[in-house]
Amino acid sequence: MKYLAIILCLGFGMENFAQNFEISAQLRPRLEYRHGFKTLFQDSEDAAVFVSQRSRLNLGYTTEKLNLYLSLQNVRIWGEVATMATADVNGTAVHEAWAEVNLNSQIAFKFGRQELVYDDERLFGNVDWAQQARSHDALLFRFKPSAKHQLDLGLAINAERESIFEQEYLVNEYKSMQYLWYHTNLKNIKLSLIALNTGYAFEDDAAEQEIDYFQTFGTHLNYGKNRMKTDASLYYQTGQLANADLSAYNASLNATYSISKVFSAGLGAEYISGTDMDATNGKLESFNPLFGTNHKFNGLMDYFYVGNHINSVGLIDLNAKLIYHNAKFSAQLVPHLFSSAATIVNSTNQKVDDNLGTEIDLTLDYHLTKDLSFHAGYSHLFATESMETLKGGNSDATNNWAWFMINVNPSLFKTSFSKKE
Repeated sequence: MKYLAIILCLGFGMENFAQNFEISAQLRPRLEYRHGFKTLFQDSEDAAVFVSQRSRLNLGYTTEKLNLYLSLQNVRIWGEVATMATADVNGTAVHEAWAEVNLNSQIAFKFGRQELVYDDERLFGNVDWAQQARSHDALLFRFKPSAKHQLDLGLAINAERESIFEQEYLVNEYKSMQYLWYHTNLKNIKLSLIALNTGYAFEDDAAEQEIDYFQTFGTHLNYGKNRMKTDASLYYQTGQLANADLSAYNASLNATYSISKVFSAGLGAEYISGTDMDATNGKLESFNPLFGTNHKFNGLMDYFYVGNHINSVGLIDLNAKLIYHNAKFSAQLVPHLFSSAATIVNSTNQKVDDNLGTEIDLTLDYHLTKDLSFHAGYSHLFATESMETLKGGNSDATNNWAWFMINVNPSLFKTSFSKKE
C-alpha cells in the first residue's frame, strides 16, 4: 500500500491533466509433467511432476507527460514451504518499476526496471512463458516522429553492489549494453533494423576479471497481404567473447497462409550457426540469441537456447504448423525437424550424423472470458543418437512433456480523473 500511496500523491499533484490509475493482478498456476524435458530422459530417473505459480500485482498511472508502472511478483512451487511456514523461499520481487517521461509528442525517455520487447522477440523478449519472466534495469530514449517511424536507444550498466572502488561483477548477466532499434511501417511491410553491443565479464589467464564486447547487427521484416503472412530475419554477430573471436549468424524465414476463416497452415526454417566440436582454430561461430523469448522458437521442450545450447553446434530447424482458431478456442500442431549446423563428434572423436530428431508440439487455448483462460500442451521428441551425444540420457527412451495452465488476469480497479487549478 506504500507504493499505492506514493503514486496517488504524485497523481493529485499533477494539475490540469487527465489522469488514469489502474490496479491489475495475475494468478497463473501451471502443472507440468516432465519426462525428457530440456534433456533426454535417464533410465535411472522418474518423471518430474509439479505445479509452479506466478502471482502479480500491477499498479499503473498515466498522464499526458508521465507514465508510472510497478509490477510486484511472487513465483513459487506448490509445496516448497510448509503449510504453516513463517517465511517464503523466493519472497516478493520487483518485476517492473519504471517511469516514462513524454517530453513532447515525438520524444520520450523511460528509466527503471522494464521489459524490452522487439519484433518477434528473437533478440529481445519478456520471456513470459517463464514464471519469473525477464526484465532489464535500463534507460530508454524513444524518438517517434510519425506513426510510421520509430527509433529507440537503450543503455544499461550493471553492478553487483554499491561500492567505493571497482568491484568484480559475478552476476550471470551482461555488464553493459547499448542498442539502437529502428522500425518503419510501409504499405504491406514492417521493417526493423538493430545494432546491439553487449559486454560480458570473464576471467583472464591471470584470474583477473576482464570485459569482452561483441556486437549484433540485423534486420527483421514482416510482409502481409490478403491471406499470406511472411516474416524473415537475418542477424550477424562479431567481436570477442571470453578472449575468443566471434563470427556467427542467424537467418529465418516463415510463411503462413489462411486456408479459411478458422484454419491456417505454415512453413518455417531457421539456421543458427554453430562451432564444430572438433574445431582447433579457437574461433567461436556459435550465434547467441541473447535476451530473446527462446521458448517460442525451436520446439516447446526447450532443448535449444533456453538456458542451454549456448556456444554449441548451432541448429537447423525446419518446421510446419497447422492452426485452428475461432473466437474463444485455438489449437496448434507444430512438428520440428532438428539437425546441427556444425560438426558433432562422439566420445571417440568420430563424426556423427547431424540429424538430431523430430519434435511434435500440440497446444490448446480456451478463453472463457477476457480475464480467464485455460491452456494445455503435449510435446513428444523422437531423438537420435546424435542428440544423445549432445545431451546425454537415452535417445531410445520415451521423451515427452505435458502441461496445463490457468491464467487469471483481471483489472481490479480503474479510474480517470482530472485536477483543476
